[in-house]
Amino acid sequence: MVSLQRKLLLWLLLPQLILWLAGGVVTYRLAAGYANRAIDASLAQSSRALLRQVKPIEQGLLIDFPRAAQDVLEADPKDRVMYTVSTPPGRFILGNNQLPPPPAAASRKLDTPYFYDAEVAASPGESKKPMRIVALYVAFGALSEPNQTMLVQVARSSANQEELARSILADTLLPLSLLVMTMSLIVWAGIKAGLVPLARLRREVEQRAPSDLTPLKLDLAPVELHSLANALNQLLQSVRSQVGAQQRFIGDAAHQLRTPLAGLKSQTKLALEAATDEAQRNRLALVYQSACRSAHLVSQLLLLARAEPGAGPALERNEFDLARLVQELVAQLVPRALRAGADLGLDETMGEQPVMVFANAPLLREALTNLIDNALSYAGPQAEVTVSVKTDGDYALLRVADNGPGIAAEDRERVFERFVRATDQADGCGLGLSIVKEIVDRHQGQIILSDSVPHGLTITLRLPASAGAAQRSER
Repeated sequence: MVSLQRKLLLWLLLPQLILWLAGGVVTYRLAAGYANRAIDASLAQSSRALLRQVKPIEQGLLIDFPRAAQDVLEADPKDRVMYTVSTPPGRFILGNNQLPPPPAAASRKLDTPYFYDAEVAASPGESKKPMRIVALYVAFGALSEPNQTMLVQVARSSANQEELARSILADTLLPLSLLVMTMSLIVWAGIKAGLVPLARLRREVEQRAPSDLTPLKLDLAPVELHSLANALNQLLQSVRSQVGAQQRFIGDAAHQLRTPLAGLKSQTKLALEAATDEAQRNRLALVYQSACRSAHLVSQLLLLARAEPGAGPALERNEFDLARLVQELVAQLVPRALRAGADLGLDETMGEQPVMVFANAPLLREALTNLIDNALSYAGPQAEVTVSVKTDGDYALLRVADNGPGIAAEDRERVFERFVRATDQADGCGLGLSIVKEIVDRHQGQIILSDSVPHGLTITLRLPASAGAAQRSER
């Protein structure tokens, strides 16, 4: 696909190239015409000068043309000059008899030079060369005799004519070529500068996250692209409205389901405690388990709707100690780990140094809760879950590692999709890692899955540790 810049350059430079070639052809023809005029004037002058050396007398013609003058005319081999005098025309009396006669269509008007081109051999046996020839018919004769006609022909080699034309062409095309090149550079620079706002607008669209539906900045768009930018903004507004409506529906539905599900759990638990029949207890246990799973799903949906970028205004961030938040949360989840038969703890190498981050504390707390909950649910009994946090330049690294079965390499991209589970073990709805990824994306961070040693899964969250890092990530 050809870019707009290349198309503009092609449409602007191609006519310049065609005009340059046309200018060269026209210049060469003009140069050849001027060279012909100069040579024709010289030939006409030479023919009349030669005519003055032939003087009619009573007994015939007096030829006053010394050998020295003839040698001067024939001295330059590059600019070969030949001449012929014949009277009557066609009957050679002086010069070189190799010159062809004028064409039959030539004008025989007296004292008027006629110019034509022909190929002439300087002497018998030599190759013919192009020459420019002038023919001049004149009348002569004594008073007692009728007038006779004499033909004077002078020829000059066309080599100097072509050399002069090429010299004029070179002297003309060189500055013309420099002018065309300069214009091409100016045109290229002008196109490049004119397309800068379009390139900025393109980069703004390309660098956006799929969830970023904020309007495009029209001040970056040229006037000609305002209609396109306005159309894109209207489309983004429409998509944002639809996404917002969908999120509100999910949130409202989850809120509406929360209360009856909580009631269902409570009533089922009471009925389970009061039941005496074993079959009835088994059925009530299944109902209670389904109610718990439904309540967990509703909570996850509420959290997902809250974590998505379009769920509300811009994410509120503050600087706080992530290490302290991790310590408090791990301490709260230890009883949950003990009930699951797992060992939950902090990495011994963490130290007491604070790890400051620029983020939204409630959302990070929910993300870490989901990671630990997933590790406790899927790592299996007697599992070890270790949480660590440390600083890495302008970023903080939060890791949750377990020694469970882990996730296969081919499933690690899919597990971030909603309602996708990589295993059938434990109860879950397939939203935990999706929620974590949404929260990390809203913080312009990264989530990385890797293998634990000797086995298991390590999930690393890379989060901005300062406001400057967050702004750089957004760009």
